[in-house]
Amino acid sequence: MSTYLTSDSTNPLQNLEVPSSALAIGAHPDDIEFGCGGTLAKWAAKGCKIFHLVCTDGSKGTWDSNVDGAALATRRQQEQTEAARILGGTIPVTFLGWTDGELQSGMQQRAQIVRAIRRLKPEIVLAHDPWKRYRLHPDHRHAGFLATDGVVAARDPLFFPELGTHHRPSKMLLWEADDPDHEETIDEETFKVKLQALKAHASQYESTMGVNQLDDETQMIAFEERLRSRMTESALGQTGNLAEIFKLITKV
Repeated sequence: MSTYLTSDSTNPLQNLEVPSSALAIGAHPDDIEFGCGGTLAKWAAKGCKIFHLVCTDGSKGTWDSNVDGAALATRRQQEQTEAARILGGTIPVTFLGWTDGELQSGMQQRAQIVRAIRRLKPEIVLAHDPWKRYRLHPDHRHAGFLATDGVVAARDPLFFPELGTHHRPSKMLLWEADDPDHEETIDEETFKVKLQALKAHASQYESTMGVNQLDDETQMIAFEERLRSRMTESALGQTGNLAEIFKLITKV
């Protein structure tokens, strides 16, 4: 049975020991970079082996109704691969390829997560928090549940025995949490790496970053400042540090 390890806001849990390996599971290309890109970059620079797994093809990630979905999916896969490279991640990225907006957290999808966890054997798994209140996007909910349910199934030998030797990660970090109790502080250099990884997702400039023109430096600077402000204000310790915050699950 999993146990939540919590702390109050005056004494937050901060900065885990750098793991030997980490698997980040995101619903779409760019979700991982937004949710934990700084943490992954920080760990990768200190020798952690970083893996990306993306559940959907991102084929609906645009406001332009004239865009070809298949072409967009191909472009977003290329962008995600470049973003993972910038963060110091292991290539190739694992793409499950489920249609954007149609992800389910069923047994077929869970088996794919179990296969990845048992193959990659991460010490820590990072993912969306599926229990975030009032979450609208179903893919984020389902990707979160796939991560938590997949960890449970991957750790126990009688779940999916045909998918290889069981593996138990030591911890999970869930981003987008309503009740975060852990932060990973990010220095200025690492923030710039996270920013560069996000910039690799050029197809998302308008829809998620508020940048209407790819070469509009003013809008890009404004996006950087919004990102910086959000990461500073979310710091649990309220010290003015840049940070990414999570719900920490231990004793997985």
